[in-house]
Order: sequence, then structure tokens, then C-alpha cells
Amino acid sequence: MTFQGGGPLDTSNVSGGGGGGGMGRIALGGGAGLVFTLIALFFGIDPGAITGGSGTGSSMSSQGSSELDAHIQSCNVEKANTDDICRIVATTNSLDDVWSDLMQGYTPPNTKIFVGSVNTGCGPATSATGPFYCPADQTAYFDPSFFAQLEQMGGSDGPLAQEYVVAHEYGHHVQNLTGALQKGNRMGSQGPKSGSVRVELQADCLAGVWAYHADKGPDAMLEPLTQDQIASVIQTAKAIGDDTIQGANSNPEGWTHGSAQQRARWFGIGYDAGDPRRCDTFATNDL
Repeated sequence: MTFQGGGPLDTSNVSGGGGGGGMGRIALGGGAGLVFTLIALFFGIDPGAITGGSGTGSSMSSQGSSELDAHIQSCNVEKANTDDICRIVATTNSLDDVWSDLMQGYTPPNTKIFVGSVNTGCGPATSATGPFYCPADQTAYFDPSFFAQLEQMGGSDGPLAQEYVVAHEYGHHVQNLTGALQKGNRMGSQGPKSGSVRVELQADCLAGVWAYHADKGPDAMLEPLTQDQIASVIQTAKAIGDDTIQGANSNPEGWTHGSAQQRARWFGIGYDAGDPRRCDTFATNDL
């Protein structure tokens, strides 16, 4: 279990979708959240590595928007501990609570849970894109089948690891509000010190900030986090570093998201400090 207490979840900013597609502008892939000509896929993953899913994701394969919306509306805190869709919804509730307290002027993004393909303000996208954030419509997009693929690639299927994926995309929304996305866009999309890498590492750090606060206070939605749960996030962050994905022939000049060690390190910085000001990856070359 991760979430504590009981009762309904706020689903006002969460909707279901899927089955869209067609020609259009390139969708913003996987967590990059930047209007780069080059698609920067979620955590640097090759879309060919994502071929389907299992568990909740695969059981949803025949569900349309109405069924997904009904599923979302049925979510409560108890279901969030056993159901991938409801876990996404509950995580958005926790993220909105934390960021509303930490950031003056914070406005929640929308979240769309989809199956297969979806139309976005940034153009069409598919499950192969992985979870992503589109700044044009301020929406985070998730196909839950991704979680099964993430485990196959060496990440964790633990609840907090899944919540980290959601928190990373919300980190991009925070960056959109602060202007960090725009700043990163001006600094280039590839290379070990590129704008893309800085944006992705900062989003990892902001996810760590959320994790620091999410289990604290009388109204905390998360149970006290354990070291094993934090280790599951570190495992996942390392599994999706550019050097891990690209293997022995990894060339830092082609990086878009940062190395395994960098991703784990910046999540740790956010989690240890609980202060978003410590996440300024633009102020240092010691990434």
C-alpha cells in the first residue's frame, strides 16, 4: 500500500481517451515537454521497446473513452492501492495538494488516461510515446500499459515507482509555469549539458520534492515512505538513463534525458531537500 485513509478522489481534472490519431504535428514524446523538432521520448526510451502491456493496461485495450471515464469516476483511495488507473488519479490529487502549497500561483494541469493513441494539443501520440506532458494544452498523458513495459526494461513495478512517473510529468507542468521549459528549449535538444537534459533532470528533482512532502502532515495522502520504496524509484530512474537505454555504445552527445546516475542523483536531491529551489539544473554544469 502507498495511499492511506479512504473516500473518493477528485477526478475533475482527469479524463479518459484513446483511439485517436491521424496526421498532425509531432506529439511531444515522453516527458520532454519541449517543442523540439527532434522527438525526445519519455526517459529516452526507443518506441520500439514498447510493444504492449499487461495487467490493468492490457485489460483496458478494448475500452473506449466512456469506459475509461467510468473507470476513473469509480476511483477512490482504497482502489488506488490496487488499480493502476486509480493510482494515477490519486497521485494527481497528491501532486496538486503539494504543489499548491509549495508554489504561489500554481494551477493544476489536466490529466488524460488513454489507450493506444490520442490526439493532443501538440499533435497525435501513441502508447509508444510513453507518458508525456503537452505544454500547448497543459495536459499530462498516460497509457497505464507503460508500467508493465517499464518493469521489463529493468525498472520497478512498485507503487511509488509508478507514482514517480506521474510526478515527473507534473514536474514538466511546474516547469511550464515557471518558464523553465522555454529556457530549456532555447538551449538545445541533445548533448550532456543540453536544455533537454537539464529539463529532464529538473523534472526528476521536482518529483523528489513531491515525494518528500507527500507523506507529511495531518492530511498527507501517502503513508510514510520506506527506504525500499525510495529504492524502487532509484532503480527505475537508473533503468531509464540515456546510457542504460543506449548501452555500451552510448554517446553523451546524443543524450536527451541524462545518465542513470544523474537521474537518480537529481531525484535524490529533491527528495533529501524537499525544496524546489535546490532543483535549478540551469545554474550548474555539475549535472
